[in-house]
Amino acid sequence: MRICSLLPGATEVVATLGLADEVVGVSHECDYPPAMRHKPVLVTPAIDAEQASSGEIDRQVRETLAAGNRLYALDERRFAQAQPDLVITQDLCQVCAVTPDQLGRALQQLPKQPRLLTLNPTSLADVIADVERIGSAAGQKDKGAAFAASLRARLQAIRERVAASTHKPTVVCLEWFDPLYLGGHWVPEMVDWAGGKDLLGTGGAPSGIVTWEQVRTARPDVLIMMPCGFSVARAQRELAAINPRARWAGWESLPAVQQNRVFLVDAAAYFSRPGPRLLDGVAILAALLHPELFPDHERPTQAQAQRWARPA
Repeated sequence: MRICSLLPGATEVVATLGLADEVVGVSHECDYPPAMRHKPVLVTPAIDAEQASSGEIDRQVRETLAAGNRLYALDERRFAQAQPDLVITQDLCQVCAVTPDQLGRALQQLPKQPRLLTLNPTSLADVIADVERIGSAAGQKDKGAAFAASLRARLQAIRERVAASTHKPTVVCLEWFDPLYLGGHWVPEMVDWAGGKDLLGTGGAPSGIVTWEQVRTARPDVLIMMPCGFSVARAQRELAAINPRARWAGWESLPAVQQNRVFLVDAAAYFSRPGPRLLDGVAILAALLHPELFPDHERPTQAQAQRWARPA
């Protein structure tokens, strides 16, 4: 089978099912496992977000969409050369990936119509169910079911572990810095599985703009900084450039800041993408919220999560 996976999370699933060699095309963001970085890239972004600030990225996205332009381009020539039997795409977020309507013209030009699998997960249950859907579509139904079962078992094991704590820290997750966005869809659910209480997010709902006053008034015990698609190092640089103490009134009075419980996490790998590594994200959150339950060797690495280094 020849597979074009245009979603990073789906690409991870395909590789885990032992089908890495059958992948003939990926998106520009499909970088895990590392072998996927050598596959033909079929999607390119209209915006170069590598160096731009979060405020600049937001401005460019809004202007591009307002002008009726697309944020991503499909390389139709490479897509035709790939001759896929299965194409995996999404219909959840036009800011995140190529959507099915963009594939219409390219699909019509293929001599043989591939199967199109469109994913639209808004919860952890959806993400895990999609593992089974991908397995079935790729001819690996049993492996997909077994992988999904292992993910459900891991979730339950994390929940049982954090149940040993008598304290449920309150949490706010910020998915973007300028403007401020709350983590949506599966993020509030991840906090709950990790033994915390998301004060402002709503499980299953899209991420949305929040005012700093709402964050300040919520007074979370823990503040998780997870700017969409950013690594820990990129989030650290971005937050330092913003200078929260100067920009956000009352920053120093937040319980999370006073207790030194502001954390930056690798959102690109463990929180932004609907894929199996969201389970790693739940484990990371559990260790951050309940460090007393996790020995040193089970706590996040510096690449996965770091405590915000308060300026002197």
